[in-house]
Amino acid sequence: MVERKDVGVPGTVRGAGGLVTLEGAVAVTVAVVLVVRALLGHEEDAISGYGTAMWFGILGGAVLASGIGLLLGQRWGRAIAVITQLLLLPVVWSLLFGSGQPLYGTLLGVVALGALGLLFAPPTSRWAAQEYGATDDE
Repeated sequence: MVERKDVGVPGTVRGAGGLVTLEGAVAVTVAVVLVVRALLGHEEDAISGYGTAMWFGILGGAVLASGIGLLLGQRWGRAIAVITQLLLLPVVWSLLFGSGQPLYGTLLGVVALGALGLLFAPPTSRWAAQEYGATDDE
C-alpha cells in the first residue's frame, strides 16, 4: 500500500486561483451591471439585458467558485478553471482581431494564458495527482 502524504497547496495553485477568482468576479459584476441597466430602462435591440445577466451570473458564479476553491486548496476547482481558460482563448482572438479591442484582448489574453500556465505548472500537476495516490517516485 502506498502511503499518501499531502503537501501544502503550491503557490502556482493559489496564483491561478487568484486569476480565476478575478475573472469570476468580473463576470458577476457584469451581471449586476446588466440587471441594473435593465431595471433603469436601458433596452438593447440585439440582446436581452436580463438573459445576458443570467448567463454572466451563472457562468461567472461557477468560475468565481472555482477560483475560490483553488485559493482554498480544493482540487475540483482546477477542472472548471482549465475549461474556462480554454474557452476564453477564442474570445481573446476575437477581441484582438475581430472587434478592434486590442487593449481588452491583450489584458484578457495575459490573464487567461497566465492562468493556464499556472494550472499546468509542474507543482500544480503534482498537487492535483496527489488525490489519486500518485507520488514523485511513480
